[in-house]
Amino acid sequence: MNAPLRKTDFAAAQASPGPLPVAIARGDGIGPEIMDATLRVLDAGGAALDVREIRLGEALYRAGHSAGIDDDAWSAIDATGLLLKAPITTPLGGGVKSLNVTLRKTLGLYANVRPAVAYAPFVPTRHPGMDVVIVRENEEDLYAGIEHRQTADVYQCLKLVSRSGTERIVRHAFEHARAQGRRKVTCVTKSNIMKLTDGLFDRVFREIGADYPEIEQEQMIVDIAAAKLAADPTRFDTIVTTNLYGDILSDIAAEVAGSVGLAPSANIGTRAAMFEAIHGSAPDIAGQDVANPSGLLLAAVMMLRHGGQHEAAARIHNAWLKAVEDGVATPDMARGNPPASPVGTRGFADAVVARLGETPRALAPVDPGGHPAAAPRPDAARIDAPARPARTLAGIDVFVNAPDAAPEALAARLAAVWPGPFDLQMITNRGVKVWPEGNGRTLLTDHWRCRFVADPEVATSRTAAIELVLRLSRAGIDVIKTEQLYLVGGERGYSLGQGQ
Repeated sequence: MNAPLRKTDFAAAQASPGPLPVAIARGDGIGPEIMDATLRVLDAGGAALDVREIRLGEALYRAGHSAGIDDDAWSAIDATGLLLKAPITTPLGGGVKSLNVTLRKTLGLYANVRPAVAYAPFVPTRHPGMDVVIVRENEEDLYAGIEHRQTADVYQCLKLVSRSGTERIVRHAFEHARAQGRRKVTCVTKSNIMKLTDGLFDRVFREIGADYPEIEQEQMIVDIAAAKLAADPTRFDTIVTTNLYGDILSDIAAEVAGSVGLAPSANIGTRAAMFEAIHGSAPDIAGQDVANPSGLLLAAVMMLRHGGQHEAAARIHNAWLKAVEDGVATPDMARGNPPASPVGTRGFADAVVARLGETPRALAPVDPGGHPAAAPRPDAARIDAPARPARTLAGIDVFVNAPDAAPEALAARLAAVWPGPFDLQMITNRGVKVWPEGNGRTLLTDHWRCRFVADPEVATSRTAAIELVLRLSRAGIDVIKTEQLYLVGGERGYSLGQGQ
């Protein structure tokens, strides 16, 4: 076994003509079966790998590692910079963390690249021309995992979107499209509702898109994008989107293309990368030799491309295509209409190995010198430093727990506490304005946002905002959270209330 590599050696290791160092996790459920099949094909196909086996998932959860990973696994991943991971079972119950989220965020794997390709007529689909790549932001959005129970009735999840993170994923999507010779990038958000967070994503997309004039660009709201992806995926080429939308859209795309069991995934960072199938561990069929290894095998092909082993990647990919073209199929590949002679996990791997050196005739063969599976690592790509415009305190939102309160009575109680330099401007309940001039039909909970705005004629300081909160608390008002309101570069850095 080669000596472990330092983190700083990652790029050199990827470019080295020697064996590619990679950490291998066999996973849970069907994971060991499909990993065995994948490694056998990789070995027969000429992939040069320096494999470091690690344990992740269920066994470590049972041993008390709430994240499903231990120090030995972290060390191996740090040493190789590459992880090929079979599916992991995450136990249900409090205190258990999602291992995928932990790996992606800890390793800085900001870009999740998921191709969805139709293999008609050999894998049934209504859209034989489908060839879509979804580039999903991997670290931010609601997957920040910051949640609170604020009152007896109301729970909160924070959506975090940064300019630097958005610039990085949008540029990755354009670089990926350019590297693969793709024609269009579609930005998918919900900016008509989330005007600051998703609005930032839209704005950055337009700014960075100006650097890629040869690529067609469009923006689309996520609900209609999902509908169009299901109805006519051929209208899309590359999609770039935020974490939650990308998670949903990529599963839709995989199923529309033919089978989630065929779908690979690359998680790319500047210093590490992880490759996996998008499906779960399927414990109900574990050990039965019926699982489809294709998703993990195609993820391994993406890994070989990423690591510079293009010849082996093309050889294995072409053999897989030839097997599919010849009618080799696991039960899931026929959409409820099983093939006459379905094969199991081992049988599918045998069929791919037997076709190494062959190329498909009906399906498009893969060129060894063709496009990479993932965009170039973005070390040299321009990532704009976040601007630091001046901030001016404009007010404060005070969130209050007040069961059975009435808007008018609550407003009178708040306004009586302190006359200035802040004025009570608005009260909302679940985001909807209920004072002044609320609608009596609005459902009210125990969770109220009370917006105090600064008097423009009076000098206002953060100390004054703190003093306001202290006075409210001393008056017996149950303050559960505050958010200071700022004008940033002269522009409002906070949303209006719904109905304001």
